Amino acid sequence: MFFQIYGETAGWQLLGWLLVFTGLVVMNEIARRSKAGGIACFLALPAALTVYFIAIYVGAASGAEWALKNDTYVHMNSWFHYAKLYAATAGCIGFMVLKYHWGKAGKSHGFKAFPFIIVAINILIAVASDFESAIHAGSLAGGWWLSSEGVWLYGGWWNVLNGLAGLLNIFCMTGWWGIYSSKDKKDMLWPDMIWVYVLAYDIWNFQYTYLNLPTHSWYCGLALLLAPTFAAALWNKGGWIQNRANTLALWCMFAQVFPLFQDASRFTTVTSVYGQGGIAAAMGSSMPTIA
Repeated sequence: MFFQIYGETAGWQLLGWLLVFTGLVVMNEIARRSKAGGIACFLALPAALTVYFIAIYVGAASGAEWALKNDTYVHMNSWFHYAKLYAATAGCIGFMVLKYHWGKAGKSHGFKAFPFIIVAINILIAVASDFESAIHAGSLAGGWWLSSEGVWLYGGWWNVLNGLAGLLNIFCMTGWWGIYSSKDKKDMLWPDMIWVYVLAYDIWNFQYTYLNLPTHSWYCGLALLLAPTFAAALWNKGGWIQNRANTLALWCMFAQVFPLFQDASRFTTVTSVYGQGGIAAAMGSSMPTIA
């Protein structure tokens, strides 16, 4: 089994997955169907959270106990989480510029290259993280290393291979000059993002989360990847990349503020890399013995 879902917590784990999946689908609809929803989700909320994050780090730098013990500071302090949050949010804002034809950029044909650029940046963030894990492992044959967030990760040649697959994902993007806004202005549509690409991207990204975010992959791997794909398959065809950016940014904001939902609750679910040790092995004081 890919994930440790059994015993008395299995029902809660499945419920947690369903809540995250449903919540992401609903929030994506709120963000994409109205200009007010998009502005609230991707301009107002990130601005407020940025103030919150800065306050935490200023407090931590001054030795304030509340900041040093803040869940965001303790559990979500890696460069990857912040890079992903703001890169995804930048994508959402840029997609709204194109969708609503805001300013000169929104009316410019040249700005249609923005989706390719921002998606490539998002992929490169994951690729860098994959390579980082392979380096920290100390050997391509495989090795454990402790992240800045106190999670044991098992890196190796598989990270290098997945990183190369991410680069291939970038080179497979085509047709960004054909991006356009739907007649009802609910979606930025990229017709060349066909199901073959979406499937390849989802498989690659799930593998990334499984290798590098083993305590979060149940949610940020399965639920987060399936939510935008589900919506694009059923009611806003051609809008997958917009759905992906929206749900990714929203999830990153939630996870950054409430990390214990994934790390220390009845909804916590880890991958099988830790064997029977579960979350205790993932965040233990000593190196896990199973991989």
